[in-house]
Amino acid sequence: MKLKKITAYILAGAVLCASALSGCGKPIDAEAVGAVLDGEEISLGFMNFMARYQQATFDGYYLSLFGTSMWSNEAGENGETMEDSTKKDVAENIRQLYLLEKHMGDYAVEITAEETEAISKAAKQFMADNSQKAIDQLGASEEYVAEMLRLYTIQRKMQEAIHAQADTEVPDDKAAQKTISYMKISKAQAGEEENQTADGAEEEKEKLALEMEKLSASAKEDFDAAAEEGNYDISTYSYGAEEVKEAEGEEGTAVMDKEVIMAAEKLKEGEVSELVSTEDAYYILRLDSEFDKEATENKKESIIAQRKNDYYKEVCDGYAEESEFQVNDSEWSKVKFDRLFSIKTSESEAAEE
Repeated sequence: MKLKKITAYILAGAVLCASALSGCGKPIDAEAVGAVLDGEEISLGFMNFMARYQQATFDGYYLSLFGTSMWSNEAGENGETMEDSTKKDVAENIRQLYLLEKHMGDYAVEITAEETEAISKAAKQFMADNSQKAIDQLGASEEYVAEMLRLYTIQRKMQEAIHAQADTEVPDDKAAQKTISYMKISKAQAGEEENQTADGAEEEKEKLALEMEKLSASAKEDFDAAAEEGNYDISTYSYGAEEVKEAEGEEGTAVMDKEVIMAAEKLKEGEVSELVSTEDAYYILRLDSEFDKEATENKKESIIAQRKNDYYKEVCDGYAEESEFQVNDSEWSKVKFDRLFSIKTSESEAAEE
């Protein structure tokens, strides 16, 4: 069976094929109450469609990695399965979508007539493009497809409106980045040859250390030439005050070895470091720029993006805290991911199947 994937108003080229995994769960009563948000009922039919659509998306991306038992695998504490965890996320997402709709007036967000028409057209097209068997398996209906597209349109527009209110002023000293070039030589091979004696392993390590001292001396004369002569790759890395602070602490930094950052902090622009030895590698580095404008601008963009996301989450969390949401567990438990989906990359592949 073929099922076209939908995003926004567009029916994407990829198609989903469904196959049975096990016996079907309990019948779904589409008219039953799936959840109640601030006194407003949400139908089980719509929640089931949202859950099965999410399942189909995950199947397409992760089945090849985790296998057909993916949904029954543990994914959290207290024996929670992947299915349980995903359904919990789907229910919470539905809650957030309706809360964003409820607060549209706070940001003067509206759905235009053109958008409503596009949503309706996409929903009709989706129903026309798919077999009845595929539609039944997803629990899809024109109403549910249109509702999902409507809610995601609201979410997109609300996110843009909320992001617009986030603080986007980032001074240079907050984002300032230095850039280094460096050679990294792994210690992994030295002293780890098969059947090598302890004395032999130690000799190999000492030999590598001497080679690195020679490379370091050569790099001080001409960094690029030393790398080329030794056939070592030169990489670049940019960092700022926040990473220096992490390096100064006991935990260091997860991105670059703290010894490298601290060595770079001792350099002036154009200078080459002494040989830096970490647990796993040797480094030789050169400070290329004490203030890299391009890297600083990129860092500013990263900080702004994070601020926007944090503010959006803060607003959504606030809406959730002020709301009352109750899932009808007895009905929601009937939604089972007992059929698997796979994404076909083209219509021709799907037609062959």
